[in-house]
Amino acid sequence: MMEHTARKPYFIVLGNEKGGSGKSTTSIHIIVSLLRDGYRVGALDLDARQGTLAGTLAARRAFVEQKGIDLPVPDFRPVFRSERDLRQEAEAEEAECFTAAVAELVESGAEVIVVDCPGTDNFLSRYGHSFADTLITPINDSFVDFSMLAKVEPDNHDIIKPSVYSEMVWEARKERFNRDRGKIDWIVMRNRLAAVEARNKRDVGETLESLAKRIGFRTLKGFGERVIFRELYLQGLTLMDVKEANIGIAMGLSHIAARNEVRALVSAIKLPPPARHEPRAELVA
Repeated sequence: MMEHTARKPYFIVLGNEKGGSGKSTTSIHIIVSLLRDGYRVGALDLDARQGTLAGTLAARRAFVEQKGIDLPVPDFRPVFRSERDLRQEAEAEEAECFTAAVAELVESGAEVIVVDCPGTDNFLSRYGHSFADTLITPINDSFVDFSMLAKVEPDNHDIIKPSVYSEMVWEARKERFNRDRGKIDWIVMRNRLAAVEARNKRDVGETLESLAKRIGFRTLKGFGERVIFRELYLQGLTLMDVKEANIGIAMGLSHIAARNEVRALVSAIKLPPPARHEPRAELVA
């Protein structure tokens, strides 16, 4: 008999409306970190046609099978967009598929569900956002990506108004509250940070903090621009797997700093402790 989780699962949603911000890389690192901390983790890919997260997890399972190494792997479900012509019918079908996938993950015991949303605006993405306990929005550290959150004056970077995506998050917050009186903790993660302090980096940070107070999110320094993330991603591996996977990468200071960035992100998520605290011991370099 499958042992069920005794509580409502905690939803961590990765979302924005721009590709190339490191959303799926962030997702896989959160998933593996939580698995190693003893959580039972389920994963949903709402961009199943492109299947970025799905492909990463498939590569991870293939690595485990080929190498015979016991690495933690989440329970995973893809959710596809409806092909129905009528909008109302399509949205109803997508909501039903999302609900069914969540029910299957809960049935298998998931206490945390990580949801990777597409980098486009569609009903399935908006629906997924509305379930978030924590919403994480990675953005590249530039005003090009900042425009996803708000429109700013080009000369002095004063905020003119929130963007369409920020307004969508506001609607998701209202939908979440109306559904179960829950609240969404929104984290905007500055990703691919340059090591060198520059004026643009400082300006982005200051403007982001100003916007955070205005529309209600927390800011977090995310992952630096490091080759190690790209090296591991194709195999479905994370920084938490390096020594255990035995793939010939020596953990230097840069890699240790990168792993600390991952830990800082996971620590920023306001998760309850795992229902059954049976963490896998993380191997230290």
